[in-house]
Amino acid sequence: MKFYWLTLGVLSVWRVTHLLNAEDGPWNLVARLRRRAGTGFWADLLDCFYCLSVWVAVPLAYFIGRLWPERLLLWLALSGGAILLERLVPDRTAAPAYYSDYSEDKEIPNVLRQDSTTISDAEVAPTSRSGPAAT
Repeated sequence: MKFYWLTLGVLSVWRVTHLLNAEDGPWNLVARLRRRAGTGFWADLLDCFYCLSVWVAVPLAYFIGRLWPERLLLWLALSGGAILLERLVPDRTAAPAYYSDYSEDKEIPNVLRQDSTTISDAEVAPTSRSGPAAT
């Protein structure tokens, strides 16, 4: 088997798996397919990129490989390559710039100082002023 067949196979498995798992497809056909899957085995399969890549790789491994041992190893290699490629592609969903669920009257977790009390002048040691504001 030539190296470019392996490369084409990995890219094809990644593309089809990504289409079925994360995209709406043309005219929302894939989104409708996922909705019709409902809950259960098929919905779980379409929801898991790793599981889906295993099954998408089966027909490609059959057609690309020549002998059964080669097809078996190629099946796992195509799925593994698609999974590695998926991990390399950054997630395109952007996190919000800032989101706070806390109003001013709620305590914020993981913050040492909860209230806005100030230290009185008597508790602060005198410091020498320097700089432009000192004059």
